[in-house]
Amino acid sequence: MTATEKRLDAQPGGQLGVGQQTAWWATESEVNMALPSPAPVPVTIACAPQNVTVDLTRTAVIVIDMQNDFCAPGGWVDYLGADYRPDRKPIEPLQRMLPALRDAGVPVIWVNWGNRPDLANMPPNQIHLYKPVGVGVGLGDPLPGNGARVLEKDSWAAAVVDELKQEPDDIKVDKYRISGFWDTPLDSILRNLGVRSILFTGVNTDQCVLHSLTDANFLGYGCILVEDCCGTTSPDFCTEATVWNVKKCFGFVTDSKSVMASLGRRAVR
Repeated sequence: MTATEKRLDAQPGGQLGVGQQTAWWATESEVNMALPSPAPVPVTIACAPQNVTVDLTRTAVIVIDMQNDFCAPGGWVDYLGADYRPDRKPIEPLQRMLPALRDAGVPVIWVNWGNRPDLANMPPNQIHLYKPVGVGVGLGDPLPGNGARVLEKDSWAAAVVDELKQEPDDIKVDKYRISGFWDTPLDSILRNLGVRSILFTGVNTDQCVLHSLTDANFLGYGCILVEDCCGTTSPDFCTEATVWNVKKCFGFVTDSKSVMASLGRRAVR
């Protein structure tokens, strides 16, 4: 607990809002909208094209689509006959990096495709993307092997792979498009937390990760792609183009070892 938090706990009233950077404090006679922000915890991460210093109190990590349908045997990608194993590449580095980030107070946000059972918010162009000839196994259809419905919220197909543990304090956001920001509360959550810098991880590097990152860039966030914590079943040139474009236009690129090294150098509050 920080000195500010201890001082507030000793006062009457209570906190309004979940983010230390943005919260109010209310009592019977007053609402304080000017609470002191927590002291910055700057760390410098080795990145390309430049090193980046972020404030850990204003940073979050987003994990995108590390779900059975993309990353597990018997999932949708496996059913379609594609090699799902490249989408498993991020699992091991995420197993190491996510606990370290949690220990440093960085929120972990899981952004997973989680359709409504009735697909009522999915326009035809999105359904066509995954069922281009109008028949077959697309969004919401049962997988022949186990009956789980493709990327449907609360189905086995949409669940995060068993190898990645979700903690009770982690934040979960359902998405319904390639970008995690479209028609979701992700931007509101980040702003309420006071987040200004985002580490991006997950699958697929050149699709949902890239387009979530670009939308975050357009919204004004500082964006860092953690390359070894991302994977894709696309050809190698797609990853090469994504990394090039992120460095050129949308943010910075690093790896999990560099992130963890920066955490080891942080000042302890």
